[in-house]
Amino acid sequence: MPSANDLILIGILLLALVTVESGGYFLTRVVRGHAPANRLQMSFFRAGHAHAAVLLVLSIAILAVISYAALDGFWMQLARLGVPIAAILMPAGFFLSVLGKDPERPNRLIWLLWAGVVSLTAALITAGVGLIAGGVAAL
Repeated sequence: MPSANDLILIGILLLALVTVESGGYFLTRVVRGHAPANRLQMSFFRAGHAHAAVLLVLSIAILAVISYAALDGFWMQLARLGVPIAAILMPAGFFLSVLGKDPERPNRLIWLLWAGVVSLTAALITAGVGLIAGGVAAL
C-alpha cells in the first residue's frame, strides 16, 4: 500500500498532468501555424510534450507499487523521485534548448535532457531491482 507521502505525490503528479494538457493546446497552435516555430522547434516541442505526459504517468505507476520494494534510505528515495525528476528535466531540456527566433540547433540547455535521462535510468534500475528483490523475499 502506498505511503501517505506517496499518495500526496501521486496527487501532485495528477495535477501536473493538467499542465501537460495545456501544453497540448499550445502544440495545436504550433501545428496550425498560429504560433511561430521552425521544424526543429516543432519536433522538440512534440518530444517534450510526449515525454512529460508519459513520465508523469510512469511516476504514478511506480509510486503505486514502490512500497513493496526491498529498498530503504537513499535507494528508496531514488526509486520514488527519480522518474518525477526526469519528468521535469527531460521536457525542460526539449523546450528550453530551442527557445528563440528560428534556432538551427539546440542550445546549451540540452544538458537538462541528458540529466533527466540519467535520473530516469537510475530510478528505473533501482525500482526494478528493488521490486524484484521484494517479490523474491515475499515468496
